[in-house]
Amino acid sequence: MFGAMFLMTRSAKNKQRQAADMRNKLEPGTGVRTIGGMYAVVKEVHDDTVLLQLADGVHAHFAKNAIGAVLDQAEYNRVVHGIEPAEAGEADEPHETEAEAGTEAEGDDRIDLSKSADDEHPEDGPKTDGTDSK
Repeated sequence: MFGAMFLMTRSAKNKQRQAADMRNKLEPGTGVRTIGGMYAVVKEVHDDTVLLQLADGVHAHFAKNAIGAVLDQAEYNRVVHGIEPAEAGEADEPHETEAEAGTEAEGDDRIDLSKSADDEHPEDGPKTDGTDSK
């Protein structure tokens, strides 16, 4: 029983130490996410507070304990600006369009969902039982 309590407190202390180390490594220009889910950029770091830029010209002071995660630049740009990082080699390879590749590829299992003249039956008229799909 004491062993389980020791392991649980040890794990909690490790998480607290890691969070404190993360917060102490904050520097201006770093993208962060607060514990409330707000994304911002660090402008100034003080002893117990940080000044965050929430948007152009919008700054707010937060307690360091309110910083939930420090993000790398690629992750911050992906979340905030919607910029997906280019994979290695993706930018160097030209992309082949569907027209260049041809619409019929070997093993292509496409289904034609367009209407044809056989699908239409105007002589039947509208259904009177309420199941008319029109």
